[in-house]
Amino acid sequence: MQKVNRPVGLLAVGHAGVDIYQGAVPAVIPFLVFERHYGYVAVSGIVLAATLLSSVVQPLFGALTDRFRMPWLVPVSMTTAGLGVALSGVGDSYPLTWLAVALSGLGVAAYHPEAARLARAASGGSHLAMSWFSLGGNIGFALAPIVVAPILSAGGLGATPWLFVPALLGGSVTVIALRSITAVGPATSASKQGVDDWPVFLRLTAVIVFRSIVYIGLSAFVALWAQQRVGGGEFTGEVALFVLFAGGAVGTLLGGKLATSWGRIRTMRIAYAATIPALVGVVYAPGALVHVFVALVAVLLYIPFSLHVTLGQDYLPNRIGTASGVTLGVAVSVGGVATPLLGLIAEWTDLQTALGSLLVFPVLAWLLARTLPEPAALETAASR
Repeated sequence: MQKVNRPVGLLAVGHAGVDIYQGAVPAVIPFLVFERHYGYVAVSGIVLAATLLSSVVQPLFGALTDRFRMPWLVPVSMTTAGLGVALSGVGDSYPLTWLAVALSGLGVAAYHPEAARLARAASGGSHLAMSWFSLGGNIGFALAPIVVAPILSAGGLGATPWLFVPALLGGSVTVIALRSITAVGPATSASKQGVDDWPVFLRLTAVIVFRSIVYIGLSAFVALWAQQRVGGGEFTGEVALFVLFAGGAVGTLLGGKLATSWGRIRTMRIAYAATIPALVGVVYAPGALVHVFVALVAVLLYIPFSLHVTLGQDYLPNRIGTASGVTLGVAVSVGGVATPLLGLIAEWTDLQTALGSLLVFPVLAWLLARTLPEPAALETAASR
């Protein structure tokens, strides 16, 4: 197994600290349904709050990090993400809850472009090393229901201020990581690093958007779906969320390893093709089998995740911050914009029909991935 250098390892731990708050939003949803009796559209709006602002501002943060070094932004944005979730359960006002979750989304948006730039510099450009950085975020996702469920089960939504603790811990680790990175290089260089291929990058962005619609749609409703399919109340729902997020961690590491043997584009195409029947299983498998297919879909959707990041950086070699902001941020979170429509379908028909409508998107991702070329920029680094 490849040894991870200390700065990348510390940044991965910090990445876990911030992505707990992306996973915390869907983990809080069953409690919002239980305590405040929110419907599908209302909880879809909460998911939208976490993703809409992030989608809008993340390219701006990416452009800024292409021009200026802003390592201080990483711990500051992490604490902002934690503060938003910590405030989300205070009071019982839907608009204030929406605004608190939106604040968390803003923190997440500010974090990813600069953190990804630092991780690329610290890793020497290896997409296998970047998969370890991405793994940190997946672990954060997976920890979210484990952290949220016991706290809110014991104290209800009024206990959300305790959820600020991971932000403090993650921010502290990130400060140590920044001190460890002694030669990350300037945010920009006077010499061109290659040719920015915007048409190909935009096709990659569309692939990530299609993936995002599937993943965020599942994360918003899989807990409620598991409760319907299996029974067992909130606990069953949190187990389904944990399976979804933990499967993502496995897929991220697997993607980095497969890419060294098969290449990034081939690995991506195979993963999206295999996602189609796995998602059918999530929607139609009986009983507890739904958990098995949720895990399988999570692994397959996350196999290309870190590969998206390095591909985007290769397609835009002179705009690493912009590429990172889009591939790690806007294209990932923009799927939340489609979630309210999913909620409407669920209210007009049922949740199974709504989840079944997601099947079109892995098909589109697979078809579009077939048009992407394999860049050569990181092939030497990728083999290390």
